[in-house]
Amino acid sequence: MTPPHLAPHMANVQDKQSTPACAEALCTPFARDLAAGLAEQPRRVSPKYFYDSTGSQLFEQICELPEYYPTRTEMALLRHHAREIAELAGPRAEIVEFGAGALQKIRILLDAFEDPAGYLPIDISGEHLNAAAAELRREYASLAIQPVAADYTQRLLLPAPAAGAGKRIGFFPGSTIGNFTEAEALRFLQTAARVLQGGALLLGADLVKEPSTLHAAYNDSEGVTAAFNLNLLARANRELDADFDLDQFAHHAFYNVPQRRIEMHLVSRCDQTVQFCGERFFLAEGESIHTENSHKFTIAGLRELAARAGFTAGPAWTDADGLFSVHWLIAPAA
Repeated sequence: MTPPHLAPHMANVQDKQSTPACAEALCTPFARDLAAGLAEQPRRVSPKYFYDSTGSQLFEQICELPEYYPTRTEMALLRHHAREIAELAGPRAEIVEFGAGALQKIRILLDAFEDPAGYLPIDISGEHLNAAAAELRREYASLAIQPVAADYTQRLLLPAPAAGAGKRIGFFPGSTIGNFTEAEALRFLQTAARVLQGGALLLGADLVKEPSTLHAAYNDSEGVTAAFNLNLLARANRELDADFDLDQFAHHAFYNVPQRRIEMHLVSRCDQTVQFCGERFFLAEGESIHTENSHKFTIAGLRELAARAGFTAGPAWTDADGLFSVHWLIAPAA
């Protein structure tokens, strides 16, 4: 499958008039990044903006789909190797989860670890994070849970470790590392190595495999992934008073073999102009907004990337079919 045609005759016109409400909206990172991304050629939007409350709920549905193998395969790996992971972490570990989401996978670690000292879930969707953290507190009443509503791809400041805590263990599941470019992935791993000094990072990474398996995972028969993709435009309508007509955009996902990545796009079904906060953008029929990359890895390639960031590679676990991998990466001490 080839990417959608990117029409050369794109235009961007700025309306100089803006209301105070629009000016306020443009102060948000989402508004600034959306405007900047739509002004580029090709158009793009960061996938981190998928995850408002609605988007987070849709992603939870995706994880339950029969075509979407990553979640169930990773959870099976975590369960199978939980005792070994707990031994590597040691007693009184403090867990930092990057992009915590629904907090499902963390329960496997919390149940396996010896007397964990605390849990710091980090997620960009504060509303969704706080709701999930409140539910987790009911299940683990004695555990110190400190949710951090933040963009973990930016400069990250975490609370000081709890008194008497052991190693600080990072948890980055779901192959979210694959959403980054190589340079972005390296920067994230360097940041993680700094905040986890003397501890480790437990990281999930999807593996290179048969393209038909990948295609099915991102083009499910129920259309949930399409709704998840389109929700990014619906979010712009809700938060920025944009006028995206969702019926005039189509979900398009394909495996880019040379780049070893799934690409997700929203393709314009017609010539159209969209606007928000005084900005107007013309999209030609067939032109796309690139919303996500999901890079796939080899075991050796992921370990080499981690080494460049300063980690020392520990064990790596994969399933019998070679679909997914989980890595223990040791962070250097200060």
